[in-house]
Amino acid sequence: MQDNAAIIKQPLAGKTALVTGGARGMGLEICRQLAARGATVVIGARDEAKARDCADALRGRGYQAVGIKLDVTSAEDREAAYAYLSKTYASLDILINNAGIWLDSANAATPPDRPPSAASEADVRGTFEANFFAPVFLSQRLLPLLRRSSGARIVNVSSIRGSLTHLSDPASPVYPIKALAYDTSKAALNAFTILLAEELRGSHIKVNAIHPGWVRTGMGGGQADLSPEEGARTAILYAGLDDDGPTGGFFYQDERLPW
Repeated sequence: MQDNAAIIKQPLAGKTALVTGGARGMGLEICRQLAARGATVVIGARDEAKARDCADALRGRGYQAVGIKLDVTSAEDREAAYAYLSKTYASLDILINNAGIWLDSANAATPPDRPPSAASEADVRGTFEANFFAPVFLSQRLLPLLRRSSGARIVNVSSIRGSLTHLSDPASPVYPIKALAYDTSKAALNAFTILLAEELRGSHIKVNAIHPGWVRTGMGGGQADLSPEEGARTAILYAGLDDDGPTGGFFYQDERLPW
């Protein structure tokens, strides 16, 4: 694989990218960086007005962007996104499954409200709906459009908290905080990444999971290490992979992480 600088500079002119959860935080920064590299960015968000406002702001900077309503947990919205993309662009080059939630506590800087043995059923089910089922079903629905691309990329925004190796290692920085809903949802997303990548291996579609780092957003909290700009970089790397880049991996920047 190329080094970070080479991949980051790779132009994306002519590419169409859909970013879920793209109207705020790191998702919006991913949209901005993709657009700055020449991609046409489709900003998907539950709040359609906010998605359109963000797209307007990007177009005001000379970029190509549109905003659509996309609650990733809604089958109706997923179907509408497919219909819009199919009619407007015919194919899809980049899908970044960025939308996600944290319900275990106020934010990722705060210890979980309950231990795993007492985690709320509503919190676990709600987290899985957004963090696992939604990207699975959206990827499945959009796969026909991704197959029409000459070189499609699926980037699943996971977390080091989804690494079973890290969760079970007392030396890992994530070991002390045991957030059942979030951690297991990201571990499941990692498994989906492996299985889909293996199914598509040998095709022009690459599927990878990424850990963005601990990012200062509403979810990450104000004590996090990285700005949204810094957190977006890994997603951009794997959205712009060359044809000889990896598939079926889990990465932070150019570092391969353990499952």
